[in-house]
Amino acid sequence: MIAGIDPDVDKSGLATIESKEVKLMNLTFFELFDFLKENRPLLVVIEGGWLNKGNWHKDEDGTAAVNAAIGNNTGRNHETGRKIVEMLIYLEIPHKVTKPTTSKVNARLFKMITGIKIRTNQEQRDAYMLIHNIKIKKK
Repeated sequence: MIAGIDPDVDKSGLATIESKEVKLMNLTFFELFDFLKENRPLLVVIEGGWLNKGNWHKDEDGTAAVNAAIGNNTGRNHETGRKIVEMLIYLEIPHKVTKPTTSKVNARLFKMITGIKIRTNQEQRDAYMLIHNIKIKKK
């Protein structure tokens, strides 16, 4: 089994592929811990947003409070990702942290690229794209 993880504070996106069977899910931090401990993937690829040199995200029309909230949420997601890496080290599961370099893929494009027809969310799509190292260039 190979797994891809898109870290998120509430529920991280998880994609797995084993014997050509694909599973897409969203798991809380401790659900993810249980899953990894029980399933022991051969490799986990995790998106490391904190590896980007600049992490300045803001709403041009937003107030200072709105932009502070965006920064807070970004920092929380990055810390969740770092804790997942710590979890993988603790569980002695081989992993690779990749710098996000691609644009987000909407459901229609995801279905076209992958042939996966089930309903997905952004975290699941991002996790799947990590497994296959599929890159969509940012505009």
